[in-house]
Amino acid sequence: MSIFRRAGWLLVGALVIALSAAFAGWPVYVRPQVDPLRPADVIVVLGGTPYERFDLGIELAERGYAPEVLISQSTGPDDPLMDKYCGGRFAFRVSCFVPDPWTTDGEAREIVRRATIYGWRHIIVVTFTPHVSRARYIVGRCFDGEITMVASPTESGLGFWSWMYVRQSAGYIRAFVNQHCETSRNSASRLLE
Repeated sequence: MSIFRRAGWLLVGALVIALSAAFAGWPVYVRPQVDPLRPADVIVVLGGTPYERFDLGIELAERGYAPEVLISQSTGPDDPLMDKYCGGRFAFRVSCFVPDPWTTDGEAREIVRRATIYGWRHIIVVTFTPHVSRARYIVGRCFDGEITMVASPTESGLGFWSWMYVRQSAGYIRAFVNQHCETSRNSASRLLE
């Protein structure tokens, strides 16, 4: 077999693998399952950029979907762009936290901690589109109640989506490996000790 023929087959193989990955990731990253909105105990906005997700969380509370918004400041406590959310005045309660660790797992732990204290049974979780499925998996592994997932506006373009496939896939691997998360039941029993 000539070197050109072998290179051609390698190229075809690489293309088939790339197309298979794109096809498999489409319903997970590009068109994830989002849920119909209905009133909940709290709206949780997972951190990161773009910041449009925070606007969406506030808008949902303004529309009456929950009396409270919980915002993850995963960009850090000194991010001045977060001041309008965490320091703003609203007709509903807004509270912010810095996740520990600075991951979706850290955000899920804080959700469980507060759900145990405040008795939340239904939460609306807002994040950007490529993160919806992974966030549902991680938060759902920790939170025993009902979760309504909402996708905020997302960038477009081949570069963005290529990076999201890699980043979110790596995040799934980390989530599968890191299986420890306190559930609401575990947290409640620990509070009673």
